[in-house]
Amino acid sequence: MFQHKFIYGKVHTPASFIYAAPGNPGTGEITDGMYLTEGIMFKKLSIAAALIFIAAVTRANDGQKVASKVQKVTVFLNGAQVSRTALVNITPGTSTLVFENLSPGIDVQSIQVNAGGDFTILSVNHELDFADNEIRQKNIQAIEAKEKLVRNKIALQNNMLSIYQEEANTLAKNPVSNGTNVALDPVKLKQTLDFQTARLNEIKKNQQVVNDQIDLLNDELQGYDKQIAEINRAGAKTTSNVLVTVSSKTALQANFTLSYLVRDASWFPTYDIRAKNVNSPITIVYKANVSQKTGEDWKSAKLALSTGNPTVNGAKPELTPAYLNFGMYYSGTAAITKVMGRVYEENSNQPLPGVSIRVKGTSIGTVSDVGGNYSIQLPNANAVLTYSFIGFETLERQANAPMINVGLKPSSSQLNEVVAVGYGSSEEKRASTGAVSVIRQKALVNTVPIEVKKEENQTNIEFNIANPYTVLSDGKQYAVEISQYNIDATYQYYVAPKLSTDVFLTAQLTNWNKYSFLSGEANLFFEGTYIGKSLINTDATTDTLNLSLGTDKNIIVTRTMEKGLAMRQSSGSNQKEIRNWLIDIKNRKSQPVNLLVEDQVPVSQNKDIEVEAQETSGAKPDATTGKVSWKFVLNSLDEKKVKLKYQVKYPKNQTVIVQ
Repeated sequence: MFQHKFIYGKVHTPASFIYAAPGNPGTGEITDGMYLTEGIMFKKLSIAAALIFIAAVTRANDGQKVASKVQKVTVFLNGAQVSRTALVNITPGTSTLVFENLSPGIDVQSIQVNAGGDFTILSVNHELDFADNEIRQKNIQAIEAKEKLVRNKIALQNNMLSIYQEEANTLAKNPVSNGTNVALDPVKLKQTLDFQTARLNEIKKNQQVVNDQIDLLNDELQGYDKQIAEINRAGAKTTSNVLVTVSSKTALQANFTLSYLVRDASWFPTYDIRAKNVNSPITIVYKANVSQKTGEDWKSAKLALSTGNPTVNGAKPELTPAYLNFGMYYSGTAAITKVMGRVYEENSNQPLPGVSIRVKGTSIGTVSDVGGNYSIQLPNANAVLTYSFIGFETLERQANAPMINVGLKPSSSQLNEVVAVGYGSSEEKRASTGAVSVIRQKALVNTVPIEVKKEENQTNIEFNIANPYTVLSDGKQYAVEISQYNIDATYQYYVAPKLSTDVFLTAQLTNWNKYSFLSGEANLFFEGTYIGKSLINTDATTDTLNLSLGTDKNIIVTRTMEKGLAMRQSSGSNQKEIRNWLIDIKNRKSQPVNLLVEDQVPVSQNKDIEVEAQETSGAKPDATTGKVSWKFVLNSLDEKKVKLKYQVKYPKNQTVIVQ
């Protein structure tokens, strides 16, 4: 058994190529002698640099059409590898196999063809297939031909109307009817008038018949116009083909496997975090939200979810000099940790449900609801949000405000891919957009969990789903449950009253790395009640994962500056400012709580600015960050007060903002 490896470079004709023989690189032609050993042959074609790219349909028309089936899809955080299989009848001689109706967005360099049998693979080519566009044009031309016949009929009917009108005008000019001849015999006069009346009535009836016929023809014409408009609105569906040229001495059957990478596919994780009380383990349901708009449907395919990302540059980074200069930096305000907003169609201001919102460069994502509203947790202060929706241009926004409304522009290149979604009940409305998982969660209640096999590779982790899945090329989110874990946790309440007096319940999970979590949003359920969203941020390198489980309004915290103690004093060339903060905590719960309170003392970045911590209620400020922490257990209905007093001294001729 051996392998053929072809490396394709720039070619001038479809038959020319560069062949790298083992141990003897060079150019040459494929001959049977190169590939036959002891009557056993195994073919594997690996495209390493570039394939011959053909943007035409003539080659495909000359080959044998092969209908392949999507067998397995490995979905990356961005992109997917699709594996197709087909049983092919190969005829004697040289023939071309056309694997048709593939995604138009194939990464050409990623195409691989594997096959076994007593034959030779000569070449592999890729082409875009615009045959659908030709069929569309032919259909339009056929309808336009019918329209031409109808217009000719309308013209004939209009000519009949003109003839009838001319006859009526002639009768109206008759000497009898206009009263110029009064010498006619009364009998003849009556006969003439009767004839004119009867004929005019006949003309009017004929005109009415003709007008009715014209109306019917116009209706038929409008019907054809609508057909053309529908064809144009549907647009042309571009697909692609992979052409495999083979040579065989005998007729045989062979199993082919075709694999390739497509870009317009992705998945991101979300979690359900459930805690019964502060004495119970935490249950984490790990879910994947899969979507794709590659132009091909994945029907009943084996699905694997990979933490890899082939779109990321694989080259190692290089350090460059880090230069310093004079500047100012001050941090003492709350960072933006959550963004909310509304996504709408820019031209009509109508809400867009189902828009994918991702934190660029991370696995964190969400989708907009039926009203176009969304909220997303941020892992850092420099986050960039990406908004994408089928049929619209993708937009990026810096997450520099807690409220960001976004208008998306229709994309002229994707307008033909827009999928209209009909909504029913209010619950169906929620489920049809970002809440697809709601329906699936209900279906999974009291059922056997889906079997998922986890495989750890050198650079990524794969979750192989046992059940086949169907993921259509419609850009919608399809929820897949990966796993469910019960994890022991240590619970603690936390408050940073300088930023917010809300008290958060947190849970610390140790050894969390073994669960292969990715950064993602989490739906929080505490004591059976949905309490909001949080973020699992796995960028930390510690062994403890901190989860925020929402706020508890039964713990009251205030932070006030004691009156008369915000002093400013002058001494020589220096000025002193004193801040004296009082933090008051009250526990209104029926059970004791383990509480962590954090505040801070300013940190000087200039030798002329001196900071002195004068009172910290027993806590010791961190020398680097200035953070001051108090940990204690506060019994039910108890109250505790801590003080933070510090002095800042700086030159009189300078300005320092002291908080």
